[in-house]
Amino acid sequence: MQTIRSSEITPEHIYLSRRKFMSSASKVVLGAAVMTACSRQSDSTDVSLDVHNTSVGVDELGDSWTSYESIANYNNFYEFSVNKERVATMAQDFKTSPWEIDVGGLVKNPGRYRMEDLLTKFDQEERVYRLRCVEGWSMVVPWMGFPLKRLLDEVEPTMNARYVRFETLYDPVQLPGQNDGWYSWPYVEGLRLDEASHDLTILATGIYGRTLLPQNGAPVRLVVPWKYGFKSIKSIVRIDLVDQQPVSLWMRAAPNEYGFYANVNPNVHHPRWSQDTERRIGEMGRRDTLLFNGYAEQVDSLYSNMDLQYNF
Repeated sequence: MQTIRSSEITPEHIYLSRRKFMSSASKVVLGAAVMTACSRQSDSTDVSLDVHNTSVGVDELGDSWTSYESIANYNNFYEFSVNKERVATMAQDFKTSPWEIDVGGLVKNPGRYRMEDLLTKFDQEERVYRLRCVEGWSMVVPWMGFPLKRLLDEVEPTMNARYVRFETLYDPVQLPGQNDGWYSWPYVEGLRLDEASHDLTILATGIYGRTLLPQNGAPVRLVVPWKYGFKSIKSIVRIDLVDQQPVSLWMRAAPNEYGFYANVNPNVHHPRWSQDTERRIGEMGRRDTLLFNGYAEQVDSLYSNMDLQYNF
């Protein structure tokens, strides 16, 4: 059994990039519903997505959005590097077009979707979500994307489908971190079908009203806001409906530290550190960690009668 090296929990430094960021190819639809965790603004508030503004909006709890510069430059993406400060630079030339996702397994209508299909077939909308890393830091991110359920409804899972398995691109030339034999590449993650079908679960295609950046998981990534960030797999190339619980990359690497559910829970600690508090990037000090990252009202029913200590 492998154990995770302590050196792989990298320092929490933030730096500003001078890159010119890509323009959005998608439509932004602003919403106010708490269920979709969208930003609430008064009529007089300027909600222009200005990348130089460090706080252009708030989430449904009143927490300010994390600055675009921080979101774009403070990145966990081990396929590039374990060093958060290097990922943005290393990802600059990552090729995101053309891009296709194969959707299959236990479905009635398997298919191959080009990114152009995902952007035109499914209305893109904005979702402002809190992102909580298992390492103890957090952000508030204005994503663009669409509920994964819309794609699942189109492919029609069969009666035997119970889980959704996701897989990242495997390309050690473009993704030099995949040359590290410590992990079982490609990156794999999974959700229960009811988790994947929940309205809060989205496939993200952009941030801050712009096309998703390579270092943030371009061209398409999963976002599950009530779970730790490592569940939100990046640069997806395959989605399969399966009948057995998928074994994720982190479960293989350290099963004693990373479970299948990975729900944000201040009462279930990582073996090497407490999850009681978190540090919001851009803020001083620490804040209390919220059960299910503050989305308990929406997702608590998914885990009724479950032992969350055992099913971590």
